Formats: sequence, structure tokens, C-alpha cells
Amino acid sequence: MKDHPESSMDPLYGAKKRELPPSAPLTSGDPQRFGELELLGRLGEGGQGVVYLARNPAGAHVAVKWLQQDQSGDAVSVGRFLREAEVARSVAPFCTAAVLGTGVEQDRPYIVSEFVEGPSLQQIVQEDGPRTGPALDRLAIGTATALAAIHQSGIVHRDFKPANVILAADGPRVIDFGIARTLNATSTFSNTPVGTPAYMSPEQIMGHAVGPAADMFSWAGTMVFASSGRAPFSNDALQLVINRVLTAPPDLGRLDGPLREVVLRYLSKDPAQRLTAEQVIKRLLGYPVPDSSLLVWGAKEASPAGRPGATRTTGRRPMVIGGAAAAALVLVLAGAVATAVLRNTPPAAGPSTPAPKETTQAPQPATPAAPSKTTLPGGAITLYEHPSDLIALTAYEIYNKNLDDDVDFARQSLRGTFEKHSANWESLVSPDGRHLAGRPQYYTSDDYDSVLITDREAGSSFRVKTIRKPLISTIRAWSKDGSKVLLNIEKKVKDNSGDDWITLGFAIVDVAQAKVSVVDVPDTSIRASSFGWDGNGQGVVIAYGEDKGLRFFDSSGRRTRDVPGVGALKAGTRRMFSPSGKMFVTDCPGDTDGDHCLWDTGTGKQVRRFSSDCDKVLGWYDESRLYCWELDNHAAHSEVQVVAFDGRLVRKLMEVPEELDLTPFFTASPSKGS
Repeated sequence: MKDHPESSMDPLYGAKKRELPPSAPLTSGDPQRFGELELLGRLGEGGQGVVYLARNPAGAHVAVKWLQQDQSGDAVSVGRFLREAEVARSVAPFCTAAVLGTGVEQDRPYIVSEFVEGPSLQQIVQEDGPRTGPALDRLAIGTATALAAIHQSGIVHRDFKPANVILAADGPRVIDFGIARTLNATSTFSNTPVGTPAYMSPEQIMGHAVGPAADMFSWAGTMVFASSGRAPFSNDALQLVINRVLTAPPDLGRLDGPLREVVLRYLSKDPAQRLTAEQVIKRLLGYPVPDSSLLVWGAKEASPAGRPGATRTTGRRPMVIGGAAAAALVLVLAGAVATAVLRNTPPAAGPSTPAPKETTQAPQPATPAAPSKTTLPGGAITLYEHPSDLIALTAYEIYNKNLDDDVDFARQSLRGTFEKHSANWESLVSPDGRHLAGRPQYYTSDDYDSVLITDREAGSSFRVKTIRKPLISTIRAWSKDGSKVLLNIEKKVKDNSGDDWITLGFAIVDVAQAKVSVVDVPDTSIRASSFGWDGNGQGVVIAYGEDKGLRFFDSSGRRTRDVPGVGALKAGTRRMFSPSGKMFVTDCPGDTDGDHCLWDTGTGKQVRRFSSDCDKVLGWYDESRLYCWELDNHAAHSEVQVVAFDGRLVRKLMEVPEELDLTPFFTASPSKGS
């Protein structure tokens, strides 16, 4: 069961000021020291290096970035790595993590920098929801000020994004200058398409000359994320994001007021139409700025008439997406930025793609398509899907032995891509795929557990407080219609075997009202089990007592009836009722291995009993089939299979390596039942 570290709220930026964040343990291949620096744990790892938390001889904490071993023999990689330190040293220390020194360990260079305590903007929005009001305005001005200082130092960051903004107690810091470049006052440099596509400018994607205007495009996209929880051009498949950045208008969500006007201007496809960082600060503070029609990036000449405001730019032509640029897009998509993705996905159609021609060919008989095969993030996990499937995998958890905790993955829609939600204890997608319910890993500043509901279609979210520390409110299930979320209220207790968790009651979040009702159930017989929705989705039900019965409650916590002697429910069974609610499934009484019993919900009488190779029933696929874990002792993997009532395994849904501890969550759309 998951637990929380403590946190407190920074009143300036609305961000949590945390105690020293827990670092992952050092691995067997990690050094214990770098000279006089004692390594305490791992803070993270990227393509370029591993970042450690360390302590210097004075007892202060510092961050140490160590180049990856496979890059240590490459002179270009080593040069790029050390250039990051040079670039960061030239930037005003108030806006970044100051570089304290460099060194070499095992023939691999490392960089020692100030340890900036605080979460990233990415973490804060995922945990607490979007920034609004004065907190958002302060964030916008603070980050623009940092970029102004960076540009004043002759640096273009090239990877400004929510994950690279740290909300420290003394203001936002911009980190990770791994792909930054120097830039003199009168020129730009040619650029290869590197960065994070969801926040990259059009000219950066196209491999054109890149200057400070590219950072300001990324800044604007980051402000959209801060205010809505999503990037302005989405974060779907790479080629779709790139196509939207180049051709589509941004989605600003609920961003409003002066900041909306500024952000919209900075998301212009034409870099010449974007203002400088200094000018955005003036705009947000209400100071006048030059005519918005001027091209402000580049060397300006006075007009022959010398009239104010009649200047023109000679340093760069405005970008036009189309013609040669469209051809360049094809090269980019086929090249370094999108190679890996485009091997497995079709290219996105551009705005000039001609409509398909009509054909008079006679229609051919339809051939049933084989399920698509997709490898999921987090391990060698294979998902098998077909458009006719009645359920879809929308989330899963993988147990991480090093962290002694689960890592969450949730789908962006019922058939979309999966994203990692490492800031959540649980993450569950609604039946229509529109909402994501997540339980952040930290209590609020006033010691409440909470649930964050994100409307991914509207680009908005809200957070409801549930129960005070030390209790927790684990997410159990969405209601069939997606209007409510059921939570279990739990408490940690000690027994002869150590720490354990007991259930004290439940809570129901009303999504439309953004409210939660917490219900205490003073029934000691239900402490060892978990609440779930009943067959109609109007009340809750829980297994109780040694006779393995079910006890039904209404939404107020009033006990309504018992169905005794129906057998046990194994941990992980989340959908015990059929889509119609008329039947439910259990392991048959007597703990007979591989026997499944179906029961009439209304009468409690047994409807059917059958055996299969299933080791654990997970739920109902439809009214006449279940889905389950099938563990093959002779294979190196486990499978989620659809099982018929005659015991036949009729369809493989998922394949997971035997050594991977994974919990899947399947969803049925409202039209297909749940």
C-alpha cells in the first residue's frame, strides 16, 4: 500500500516546498564518492548522464551530473557535456542552478552544481493541478525574467519546457543547458532539430536558424501547460505534434486576460512576430511596448522617411509553412527527429494533402483484421487490440523494487498513447476516456490527501481534498457513466506481521460538482477488504467475514443487504459485476483451484460453475465472457486472456514478462457497458 511524504505550500508560486526529496538508492555500478563528494542517491537519469544527490565536505547538498559510460569515449559527446558547464557558468546564477565545478571519475567527466530544492513545474501541475490567478502571473514574469537573463548572456536554451523549470523557494530556476548554444548579438546559428517536440518552435523543428525567439515560443507553450495541464499542440504521437506545431493554431485552454494575448502572440509560426523576453515582462506589467506589427528579432534599418514605427528587418525572412518548407518537413519527419516513431506509424497528412480519388472498384469481402500488436512503456509489455474489442487497457501499474513502490502509466484516451504518471499513487481513466483521476503522492499543505481530476478534452482540472493525514483515500473505480469516482478510506495499522492497512469507509467524488462525500462505515467485519461499485453503480459492495459473503451499502454507508457464502474475491478483481449488473463472479466456495462461480445479483443463487486455466479473474469482458490472468509455468511470460464460460481461452489481450509485477486496468466505454 502506498503512503505519503509530507509537504508544505510556497505562498509565492503556489508550489509545494518539500523536505529533501527522496532519491533512489545507488546501484551496484554507482561510485560511493566523487573525490570529496559523498554520493547519497540517484536524482534521475537521462540520455546524457546520471544525476546524483551528493554532500560536500561542508555538509551542503549538491547535484552531480555524470556522463553516461557509453558516451565517455566519444569526443563529441564529452565536448557537448562539458560545454553545458561553460554555458551555465555564463548565465546569471539567480535564474539557474549555479555550476560549482567539474571533475573526472573513471575516465568520465562530471559536473557539480548547486542543488536547487523544489519540484519542477511539470511535477507541480501534475500533482496540484494548473496554476491560476496571481500564482500564474508571478510564474510567467519570473520565467520570462530568467529567459531575459539567459538571452542577455548570449545563450539560447533550446529546450525550455515544464520539466526544466524548478520552482525553488526564491523563485523559478531554469535548468538543463545540455543542448543550449551561444549566440552573439548580431547572428543566429544553424540548428539541427533537437529539443522536446511538444514545446519546440516551428523553425527549430525545421532545422532553420534558431535564436531567442525559439525560446520564447517554448516559454509560451510552457505557460499554456502551467494554466491547463496540457501542451498547446498536445502530446500525442510525435508526427502529429510536429504537424500541429507547423500548421495548426494552438489550444490555449482556459488561459485568459493579458497573459492569453501575450502567449498567443508568442506562439506565432513566424519567429519575427514574437517579442523579446524583456518586452513580455513589460507587457505583463502594463508598460507600453513597440507596435505589435514590427518584426522585432534581427538587425533593424530606419526607413527612408525616418518615420517612427516604419522600420524593417533585414536579418531574417518570415517563415511560411508551405512550398519548400513543407518539403523540408517531410525530410525532418523522415530524419533524426521522428525516425524511431515513423518506423511504426503512418505519416501525418499535411494541409496540402490532396483528397483521395474516388474509385469504381467493386468492394471486396471484408477479412477480419488481426489484433494490432503494441509494445508499451515500462518493460517488454505487449498489448493486443482490435477495433471490435469491448474493453481497452487504459492504465497499469508496475512495481519498482528499487523504489519499493508502483509506477503509474495511463492512456491519453481510450485508444491513445500511454504516459508515465510518476507523481501519482494511482491513475485511472474514465469510461469515455475524457477524464483522468489521479491521487498525488503528497498531502496538501494543510495535511489532506486528495484527488486530481483532469478534463483532457477541455484542458482543465480540479483537485478535491478527501481525508486528513495519516489516513489515505485510494482510487478504486469510476462509475459506469463516468460521473463519479469511488475511493477507499484506509489507515495503516501494526499487527504481528508488521504494517498493514485496514478499510474504514469510502468516499465518492462527484465530477460535475467538483465535490467529495466521505462516508465512515463503523462495521469491523469489512476492515480487511475494499469497497467497489455495486451492479447498478448506485451503491457500493464489499466482501466481509470468514464466510466470504458480500455486503451491500447505499451511497450514505447504510447497510442494505447481505449475500453470504458466495466464495472469495482475489486481490485485483475490480469488475466483479457483469455489464448488465445482473450477475457477479467469484472463486467458488471451498477455494477450488481454477473454479469460477457466477451468481445472480438479485437472488444470490448460483447461475453457473466452470473451470479454466485462469489463475485470477480480473473482470467481465462482456455478458458471456470474462478476462483473467493466465500464468504459464513453462513460459517466460504471463498473459491476460478472454475466457469463455466453457473454460476456453479465446483471445489474448496482453503479454507481460514473468519477472514484471504489473497490475492492469481495463475500461469499457459507456456504449459497450462496464
